Amino acid sequence: MERQEISQRFRSIDMAYIAIGTATLTVCSWITIPSVVPFTLQTFAVILILGMLGGRRGTFSILLYILLGLIGVPVFSGFRGGPAALFGTTGGYILGFVLTGLLWSITEKAVRRAADPETRMPLPLRLLAAILGMAVCYFFGTAWFMILYTRNTGAISLGTALAWCVIPFIIPDLIKLVLAVALSGKLRKLAKIRD
Repeated sequence: MERQEISQRFRSIDMAYIAIGTATLTVCSWITIPSVVPFTLQTFAVILILGMLGGRRGTFSILLYILLGLIGVPVFSGFRGGPAALFGTTGGYILGFVLTGLLWSITEKAVRRAADPETRMPLPLRLLAAILGMAVCYFFGTAWFMILYTRNTGAISLGTALAWCVIPFIIPDLIKLVLAVALSGKLRKLAKIRD
């Protein structure tokens, strides 16, 4: 097989994986788990696709998901889409998923540089990348929420914003992250996904 043909095949495979990642994120965004504070499986899907597809393809899946939502495709939770859904008070958490993907990619590249290009992140490092990625997402999303809420409604304290937007979701998100990291490794092996 010629080098150009192999390169083209890998680009096609990457595009297929990115589409699958975006579809997974979309479906998980639509699933709402009823509880005292209902939550979706978005964060589960973000970590699942990053762990399964790798940082580069996973981040592109997240970007495609956001782009589809921006142009009006109802990919966000509650079957919402459009600029109003993305740039509303909670849109910063969706945009923060990109930061989660970038952090995962940086961690992945650092591991490969330290070892060899074929080395996968060990499980503890994948868990750490997932937790730090969600922390960055929380930080960005909460800052976004506070700025927009203050502009549209009035001043809000950090404690109130955290009580509304972060604290109720910490335990469910940690459970989802652990499950996503564990499941992504198994699915990656089962599907024989390579970087």
